[in-house]
Amino acid sequence: MNFDIYSILPLTCALFVTFFGFFVLFSNYKSIVNQLLFGFCVSMFFWMFGTFMMFATRGEYYSAIFWDRFVYLGVVFMPPLMHHFSLVFTGRVGKQKKLLIANYILAIFSLAASRTALFTDDLFYYSWGVHSQARILHTVFLGYFFLGTGLFFYNVWTFFKKTKDRIVRMQSIYVFLAFATVIFIGGSAYLFAYNIDTKFPFAYVTGLIFPVMLFYAVSRHHLLGAKTVATEVLVGLTEFLVVMQLFFSRSALEIFVRAIFAVIVAFVGVLLVRSVRQEVRRREEVTHLAESLEQANIRLRELDQQKTEFLSIASHQLRTPLSILKGYIELIRDGAYGKTSKKMIGTLNDMDESNERLVKLVDEFLNITRVEQGRTKYTFDNYDINEIISSVEKELHDRAEAAKLHISFVPKHTVKKVYLDEEKIRNVIFNFVDNAIKYTESGMIKISIDEENQGVNVRVKDNGLGFGKTDQASFFQKFYRGVNVRHTNVNGTGLGLYVCRKFVEAHGGKVWAKSAGEGKGSEFGLWIPYDGTRGKKAV
Repeated sequence: MNFDIYSILPLTCALFVTFFGFFVLFSNYKSIVNQLLFGFCVSMFFWMFGTFMMFATRGEYYSAIFWDRFVYLGVVFMPPLMHHFSLVFTGRVGKQKKLLIANYILAIFSLAASRTALFTDDLFYYSWGVHSQARILHTVFLGYFFLGTGLFFYNVWTFFKKTKDRIVRMQSIYVFLAFATVIFIGGSAYLFAYNIDTKFPFAYVTGLIFPVMLFYAVSRHHLLGAKTVATEVLVGLTEFLVVMQLFFSRSALEIFVRAIFAVIVAFVGVLLVRSVRQEVRRREEVTHLAESLEQANIRLRELDQQKTEFLSIASHQLRTPLSILKGYIELIRDGAYGKTSKKMIGTLNDMDESNERLVKLVDEFLNITRVEQGRTKYTFDNYDINEIISSVEKELHDRAEAAKLHISFVPKHTVKKVYLDEEKIRNVIFNFVDNAIKYTESGMIKISIDEENQGVNVRVKDNGLGFGKTDQASFFQKFYRGVNVRHTNVNGTGLGLYVCRKFVEAHGGKVWAKSAGEGKGSEFGLWIPYDGTRGKKAV
């Protein structure tokens, strides 16, 4: 056996391409693309290993002939394997089925021909090695070889021009270049069969270039769908280089030491790959969970939108008959349909009160739909916040007195005017005070204002039911009612505070709710900026 750089080169390529082939197969052995790429790597192994043996035994005539013919056990199947790979990769298997069958049949005929002296016979001797001499059938085979592999390049190129996906286009480029390297640079090895000397057998370097280019396509552009390819190939390449050192050992002790080192590297490599796979699996699970949550969130938003649309339609449909009903109640009460007794008037008043509650509920629904559909109209101007609060106090004074409550408000005239929508902010303050009256049995409701951070705070404090941490975090959500008020006689929809939050946020402000605990009273407040630009942007 003759070992030098010329024989070691194809041996190194044979081992390297074999490692890559098994890596591809084990990445997903069920994939046809992976199976075909593995088959092509096996064909390259026959080519490279046969060449190594031919070079290593170049002093032995019959051995060299035998190993050169061994090469064609793999080489003859390169055209159909490449053709088949291109069809699966581009999704065109059904379109060239007969042509593919013909390609495989011609490969089998070429294999039979390569066993005869009409294919190769005798040797050419070069400074770097030997090569068999081509005969008539070899020349015929060359025509078939380049036509058969040309189908691969045609399919991949046309697929590249048609596809729009950036990643798939990059995969196509690297696949095209990797196989082109093997066929057109590696194919220069055929020159040696015709007594053409290239001075150095660089054709066999393609056994290294081919897997490296495809490895890059796998790791960088997700060819074959591999996830841990970078780690696996790095570990495998390291182990490959360590094992190759065994061929250059000069003593039994050196072989033993290097063998032990190779085993240690392999063990550490396996642990590393296993760790990376577990990490990738966890990331995939997190990614899948995030995607599932995103889909669920989208679905919830769709349902919420549908609910809003339903509320809008239902509210508009209810508003008209309620208005008509109110009109008829007033007509009956005024005697338009005959004299009414005191008992009838009492009943009509009860009906009118119930009708008003329904109208108020429908108005709340309409406010929700306008807010969520972006149809709420705002009219901003400069207003004295003291006057707005005073009007709310005056309107709710009698109701508070009836509930044995006192509303306390001391205007603060040092507070300058605020750029706001009077109707919306009045609605918010009214809601806060109205809720305080509903959920406070006795005592005082205090309204205060103060300046803060280029804006104004409005606080409404009571000594009523109070609430816990859960309520504090949820009060301003849609349809939420406090835990401690659900068993009271006070009716509500949980929409009022949600609308308040939306109105204040449209002014560039914020709302809050505070309490020291159940039975310890509560504070509801809002802050809006003096600067109306934030309000304008919100609208």
